[in-house]
Amino acid sequence: MQHELLETLRCPVTKTQLRLEIILEKSRSYEGGEIMVVEEGILFSEHLWFYPIINGIPRLCIESFLDNRDFFKQHMPDFNTREKAIRDNFRGLLNFVIKKNKRTKKSFSNEWKLFNYETDKTWDADAGEMTERFLQETGEQLPTLQKMFVFDAGCGNGKLNGLLGAAGVRNLGMDFSNSVEAADRNNTSANTHFIQGDVQFPPVASAHFDLVHSSGVLIATNNTELSFSCLTPTVKPGGKISIWLYSPRKNFVHNLFNFIRHYTSKMPLWLQRVIYLATIFPVSYCIKKLKGNPQNPREMMVDILDWFSPEFRWEHTKDEATSWFPKRGFSDVSITTTNAFGYNITGVKKA
Repeated sequence: MQHELLETLRCPVTKTQLRLEIILEKSRSYEGGEIMVVEEGILFSEHLWFYPIINGIPRLCIESFLDNRDFFKQHMPDFNTREKAIRDNFRGLLNFVIKKNKRTKKSFSNEWKLFNYETDKTWDADAGEMTERFLQETGEQLPTLQKMFVFDAGCGNGKLNGLLGAAGVRNLGMDFSNSVEAADRNNTSANTHFIQGDVQFPPVASAHFDLVHSSGVLIATNNTELSFSCLTPTVKPGGKISIWLYSPRKNFVHNLFNFIRHYTSKMPLWLQRVIYLATIFPVSYCIKKLKGNPQNPREMMVDILDWFSPEFRWEHTKDEATSWFPKRGFSDVSITTTNAFGYNITGVKKA
């Protein structure tokens, strides 16, 4: 973590600023030079809460102190006392986030483990196409973005964030899953930062970002509109929010797949993978190759896991999604892109 990021981060529960206790610093090479970063540390809230920095990444999910017990037992002598205090005071909150997050975190961590940063495309797009798609979805141009601070809420493999950073755009990529680890390892731009966090409890300052972008993420939470509502306070007055959502389809195969995933998504991940490799993958591979689809096997498997594995996969009409914006103080609502599976919609926060 670069030191400058501390001014952006907040406790996801109390929304207060965090105090940094450094355990280990190191010099990291970025394009243009060396920067001293925090490799290991602890971020303390004003009231009970604390969060680890591990492998240079702030882990700011509410349950991070439970996910990283071994780290805290090594570096925090009074960890057991602090853990008990949080459990005693916030038992209901902890039970809620653990239940809603457990399967989703594992699902997307498993999905992005397959991604090869050297060869694979992200949703069929190479570097240039990813950047162009982002510009179309957000309705922005690079010269304008270079003056902005962009928050990518649900950054997945982080490939887009690295491209934006290399183009001179300061940005923060956040993901629920451990995909942020590979994203950070493969990042070479000092303009790009990564954290682990929950879109329903965004661990960042309010009214802080010029552009908040969340592509295909909110529909993978337990409640799409609730997740949207939790993100909107992070947008500056006059800033923009951009979200990509699945739309309902009157298509037999589409609805059949959704019926199948209703059952497979509840299975253990290892069993899902075996079933998909033995059934859906061979059929998908043959059909795509006959149609001339250039995807490699890893990219195909990522597509399959993204559809069938997540616990949640909601679909919303454009009219429904458009209605969310005015309720939260956004105007100039616009559908910027549409394809067979979904659409992107933006809105500007009233000053």
